[in-house]
Amino acid sequence: MYLIQILLPLYGNDGVAFPQQEYASVREELTERFGGITTYLRSPAEGSWRESPLLTVHDEIVIYEVMTENLDQGWWREYREGLARRYRQDSLIVRASQIQLL
Repeated sequence: MYLIQILLPLYGNDGVAFPQQEYASVREELTERFGGITTYLRSPAEGSWRESPLLTVHDEIVIYEVMTENLDQGWWREYREGLARRYRQDSLIVRASQIQLL
């Protein structure tokens, strides 16, 4: 079993919030494909990373999680690239962890 996490920004590079419909569309797409989704929206997480030695960038994100028996890396790569275009990002983090249900 795999846990897939998708980290989506709340704001574009211009500081303008993305429309809620964008997030609803992602939820619907993932629910349709995987049968369910967990969404962390109420308390956005904050990410920080260094763009250069003198510039640290901060971003508020929401996290979507789905569980799946099989990891289709090709599908996820294409989906991540599509999300990056939709959210006008150079790249987005989509990560997978192998898990065991107890």
